[in-house]
Amino acid sequence: MKIDNELIDHLSYLAKLKFEGEDKEAIKADMIKIIGFMQTLGEVNTENVEPLIFMTEEFDRLRDDVTQISISQEEALKNAPKKDSDYFRIPKVLDK
Repeated sequence: MKIDNELIDHLSYLAKLKFEGEDKEAIKADMIKIIGFMQTLGEVNTENVEPLIFMTEEFDRLRDDVTQISISQEEALKNAPKKDSDYFRIPKVLDK
């Protein structure tokens, strides 16, 4: 695959990016390295290698959901700048 300024311009247009001068040359160099790396990966012999579906053989070990009170309502409201009995008071956000 040939990486030239025309391709960089097209990709930058599609990605809604703008590259000029040194930035364009840096992107071009990076893309050449990436394509080279992909070609190197393509040369690796993968026969008799099963596709990797999961990263490990183990199953998820999830804990049981247990309800507990971690902080009381009084403690939660203790440092509130404004409160109204049992609730936080905040400025009005939406106008009707």
